[in-house]
Amino acid sequence: MSKHRIIAFLTALAAVVGLAILIPMASPAAAATCASPWNSASVYTGGMAASYNSHNWQAKWWTQGETPGAADVWADEGACGGSSGGSGGTTGGGSTCSYPAWAAGHNYVTGDIVKYTNGGYYIATHDNPGYDPTISTWFWSPYTCSGSGGTTGGTTGGGGGTGGFVVSEAQFNQMFPSRNSFYTYSGLTAALSAYPAFATTGSDTVKKQEAAAFLANVSHETGGLVYITEIDKSGNYCASEPYGCPAGTYSYYGRGPIQLSWNFNYKAAGDSLGIDLLDNPGLVETDPAVAWKTGLWYWDTQTGPGTMTGHNAMVNGAGFGETIRSINGSIECNGGNPAEVQDRVSKYQSYAAILGVPTGSNLSC
Repeated sequence: MSKHRIIAFLTALAAVVGLAILIPMASPAAAATCASPWNSASVYTGGMAASYNSHNWQAKWWTQGETPGAADVWADEGACGGSSGGSGGTTGGGSTCSYPAWAAGHNYVTGDIVKYTNGGYYIATHDNPGYDPTISTWFWSPYTCSGSGGTTGGTTGGGGGTGGFVVSEAQFNQMFPSRNSFYTYSGLTAALSAYPAFATTGSDTVKKQEAAAFLANVSHETGGLVYITEIDKSGNYCASEPYGCPAGTYSYYGRGPIQLSWNFNYKAAGDSLGIDLLDNPGLVETDPAVAWKTGLWYWDTQTGPGTMTGHNAMVNGAGFGETIRSINGSIECNGGNPAEVQDRVSKYQSYAAILGVPTGSNLSC
């Protein structure tokens, strides 16, 4: 007779004669340690974890304010218990990570965690052949020992709305006294986790110079953060691409702090951020965090008509002039429109002064 049949027989016999049969039960596995509690105000990107109702949950893609268990964006990772802290490299109640160094060209699968050269940790949100973790949140997201995203190990400022950004809210308000209420400081800080190298690379002076340079260009593009979309929307912003323009021929006009334009830029920015902007370009004018993320996407990853990104121009000492070239150099630089260039330079000088840092050289293009 099999083991299971013997147990069933003894249980039935016990019920008849009134005996208690103690049947050995398998010891339940220890509950997983809970990740940091879910916060409705925090931004989570694919692969980030949070705990809610004694369960760990993993974000499938970008989300904010969508309750775990009530929204399809969250995957239930099972019950958890004990102190918040996550697994893999966390010792006791501290936050010491122990993960291998990232290696270019190494094949990574979703869930792999690495230590990058900037001292921060990143988790693979999609399989990739060793892409740089600071290039795209489609393939990587910042990771802390609590598994909740953000930055660690010497990287500051990308904490999704928490402290650490080199520009305070008071300084931000001083820079943009007449800004549209859409462009919130919290939206900006929530977007920082998408590109954690922004304003966190180099010395404190370089970090502030980069922030000032980005915000100066943003100010020029939006009239001091007044305009959410461009005024003239009559142009054809649909280039001939295999994916076409599913949201409509004229739906890819300039939006957001860098005035993201054209279907191919919406497609590329959306792919990088893990958000479908090709089908939903309106997100850039309705979600402050998404709007700021598209600005940071361009700043950190696109060279435009220049030879380097705005981020690289500032952290590698090329100067503010090269950031102008990367954004609108084909029209403004080399004498094309000196008044526009000077407006950008003047704003940069003003913002650098507010942050208490020198401007550096090579201001013009």
